Amino acid sequence: MRVRVAISLGDPSGIGPEVTARALARERGLVPFVFGDRAFARVARRAGLELPSVRPGDPLPRGGAIVEVTRLARRDARPGRPSARGAAAQLAYLEAAFAALSRGEADALCTAPLSKAQVQRRLSSFVGHTEWLEDRGGGARSVMMLAGRRLRVALVTNHVSLRRALGLLTVRRIVDTVARTAEGLSGDLGIARPRIALAGLNPHAGEGGAFGDEEARLVAPAVAAARRMGVDARGPFPPDSVFFRAARGEFDAVVALYHDQGLIPVKLLDALLGDPAVNVTLGLPFVRTSPDHGVAYDLAGTGRASEQSMRAALRMAAAMARRRRRLR
Repeated sequence: MRVRVAISLGDPSGIGPEVTARALARERGLVPFVFGDRAFARVARRAGLELPSVRPGDPLPRGGAIVEVTRLARRDARPGRPSARGAAAQLAYLEAAFAALSRGEADALCTAPLSKAQVQRRLSSFVGHTEWLEDRGGGARSVMMLAGRRLRVALVTNHVSLRRALGLLTVRRIVDTVARTAEGLSGDLGIARPRIALAGLNPHAGEGGAFGDEEARLVAPAVAAARRMGVDARGPFPPDSVFFRAARGEFDAVVALYHDQGLIPVKLLDALLGDPAVNVTLGLPFVRTSPDHGVAYDLAGTGRASEQSMRAALRMAAAMARRRRRLR
């Protein structure tokens, strides 16, 4: 079953266009609709990918296409040199890809990396892909999960300062994250009874209260509440060892309490062991994935950027959409 995937091309000055082209040239098990700039056709041909180009509003060909949302001048899409028009283009690509998904013209959404700082020049309220999609998915809070072959990590708090993350931590928010993670693992990834570990906040998970009371006051009650809901949740575990235990196979996912606590081990496995992770947004009424990296202006146009995470993101989007079809 070939799945139609809408792909927003992200920052035209970042690595999104080149890693998307190379990933699609190798990933044949899906029908891609790439929403980006006219120049992507040239990038695609260099990667060995041939797709017809259409304009927004044209019928989408059954075998995939490049949708020319913009026709930027070369000066506005230079690798590693972000521009004001490129900032507006990033948001336009996302809006167009999401519109196609909403119309039923695609089965899943995969987003190439964009620059939050650049998009904010166009839309000051923009926080990130996840929050933008939450607003368009009914307003319910979603969960960001980074999923690799060895390690899956879901986050209780996303793109906020550490100080604000501490203020956002509540028993209810942690329980909600655990429940959505369990639902996503069983529904979208096919893990029948997922085993979920919760990381503590403090060193050694608080050392019995010596280093703080958050584990006893927030995390342990959340674990107990999740278990009453039928979720196989355990913890809190010391954050300096729980990710290793999960990567070794003891748990199916770790719920981390703040952004960098969860992303550091995931990206380290990618860098050292070549285990590319996929950013999966759980809890939305549609499938959305993305690679686990940013725009990487320093690599753009050099040919050194790896397409492996983008390829994994495309493959996971297609697999999740197929599973959702079967479960309907």
